Amino acid sequence: MANNLDAMRKIPPGIWLIRKIRGKDYSLKTHRYMVLLVTFIAYTSYHASRKPSSIVKSALDPEPNKTTNVYPWPIGNVFVKDEFSSENKGKFGYKGWEPFNGKDGTEKLGLIDVAFLACYSLGMFGAGHLGDTLDLRLFLTSGMIGSGIFVGLFGMGYFWNIHVFGFYLVMQMVAGLFQATGWPSVVAVIGNWFGKRKRGLIMGIWNAHTSVGNITGSLIAASVLEYGWGWYFIAPGTFIAIAGILVFLFLAAYPEDIGFPCPNGPAARAEAVPCDVEAQTQNEGTVEEGKSTPIRDRSGARRSVGLLEACLIPGVIPFAFCLFFSKLVAYTFLYWLPFYLSQTEIGGEYMSVKSAGNLSTLFDVGGIVGGILAGHISDKLRARAITAASFMYAAIPSMLLYRLYGNLSRTVNIVLMMIAGLFINGPYALITTAVSADLGTHSSLRGDSRALATVTAIIDGTGSIGAALGPLLTGFLSTKGWNTVFVMLMLGALIAGLLLSRQVVVEINEKTCKSMRSSSGQQSSEAPPSQPLLGDQR
Repeated sequence: MANNLDAMRKIPPGIWLIRKIRGKDYSLKTHRYMVLLVTFIAYTSYHASRKPSSIVKSALDPEPNKTTNVYPWPIGNVFVKDEFSSENKGKFGYKGWEPFNGKDGTEKLGLIDVAFLACYSLGMFGAGHLGDTLDLRLFLTSGMIGSGIFVGLFGMGYFWNIHVFGFYLVMQMVAGLFQATGWPSVVAVIGNWFGKRKRGLIMGIWNAHTSVGNITGSLIAASVLEYGWGWYFIAPGTFIAIAGILVFLFLAAYPEDIGFPCPNGPAARAEAVPCDVEAQTQNEGTVEEGKSTPIRDRSGARRSVGLLEACLIPGVIPFAFCLFFSKLVAYTFLYWLPFYLSQTEIGGEYMSVKSAGNLSTLFDVGGIVGGILAGHISDKLRARAITAASFMYAAIPSMLLYRLYGNLSRTVNIVLMMIAGLFINGPYALITTAVSADLGTHSSLRGDSRALATVTAIIDGTGSIGAALGPLLTGFLSTKGWNTVFVMLMLGALIAGLLLSRQVVVEINEKTCKSMRSSSGQQSSEAPPSQPLLGDQR
C-alpha cells in the first residue's frame, strides 16, 4: 500500500488522469515525445522571460551618445543619412525612465544584467545538487512560478511609478535565483529519458527552445510596446508561470516513475541490448491502469553525487571554462544586440526600438541552425570537442565581418547576423546539452549515481559567470565605442576554442588509433587460416 502511494506521488496528475480516462498508458515512444515537448515549452518560457530586459534598455535609456559608424574602405561615408531627428524625443519610448535615463544610465543597465546573471550563476551550483536530490518536477515547477512572480514585479515598477534603482536590482537578483532552477532540471530530465545514441542531434533540435524563447520574448515585448514598458515583463512572467503549471501536470522526470526502465540505469547497462531508448522502443508495450509494472530503479533510491565528485569527472572542468567564454560572447549578444541595433546607423539611418527588437531575433534564428548543425556534426564525427572548438574559431571572423560590414544595409546586417548567430550559439548549445548529458552519465560514475543535474549545473554555472561578465563589461566598454566591445568578444571566442585544445588532441588521437586498429584488423583478416587472428589473441 505504501509503495502504491509512493508511486502515485511520482506520477504527474495530468498523466494519472489520462491513464484513468484511457484505461491504459501511452507507449514509451509517446512519453518521450511528451517529455521533449513539455521541457521545450518550459525552457522556451525561461528564455522568453529573460529577453525583455535587453529590449527595454532602449526605452529606459533612450538617449545615450549615438554612434555614427565609419564604413570600411572602399564604401566610405556615402550612405550616411541625418541622425535621429529631435521630433521623436517627445514620443513614447524616447523619454526614458528614471533612474536609467541619466548620464550613468548605461552603466546601471549593465549592473542590472550582471546582478541577474551573478545570482543565476551562483544559484546554479546549488540548484544542480538540489535537482539531483529532490523531485525534479516539483523543483522545476516552483522555480518557474517563482521566476514569473519576480519578472512580473520588475514590470510592476512602471505601474507603481517606482524610480528607486535598488527595487529593480533586487527584483532581478531574486529572479536570477529562481531562473537557476531551469537548465540543470530540463537537461537532467532529457538525459534520464534518452541514451547517448544520436544525443547530439536530438538535443541540438531540442535546444532550439533557447532561440525560440528569445524570439518569443522579443515578439511579446514588441507587441505590448504601446501599452508601456511594464508589460515587457508582465506578459513573459505570466507565460513562464503558466508553463510551470504545465510542467507540474504533465512532466515525468524519470521513466521508471511511470513504469518504464531507465536507459542509463544499471539494470539497462546489464542487459545485452544497447543502453538506449531507441533499442527499448522495439520491445515497448503499454502499462495498463491498475497493473503493477515492475520498476527497476525508482528514482528516489538513487544517490546524488557532490560537487567535488562531479568536478573530478574527466572533461567537466575544461568544458566548463570553455563555456565561460562561450556564454560571455553569446549573452553579450542576447542582452545588448537590440540596444546596439537601435543606437547604430544601418544603411545610413537609425531604426526604432520595436524594429531593433524584431531584427535581433534573426540572430537566434541562426542560433537554431547552429545548435542543430553542431549536434549533428558531433554525432557523425563522435567528437564533441573538435566540433565545439571549430565553431568557436569560425565565430571570430563572422563577428569581425558583422562589425565591419553589418552597417551597409539591413539585408547585409541580417545575413551577417545570422551567420554570427550560427557559429556563436552552436558550441554554446552543444556544450550545455549533449556534452553535459554525456558527462553526467559518464562511465566513471559508480552504480546509479545521480549526476546529470549536478554536472549540468557546474558546466552551465561556470558559463553563466561569463554570461554575467560579458554584459557588465559591455556596459562600460560601449562608452568607448563598439569596436572595443567586438574586440572583447573575438578574444573571448579565441580563448574558448583554445581551452578545448587538450580534448581536441585526445579525440584526434582516439580517431587515429581507431583507424590504425581498423587497418590492422583488415590485414589480419586476410592472413592464412593457419595464423591466429588478432581478435582471437585477445
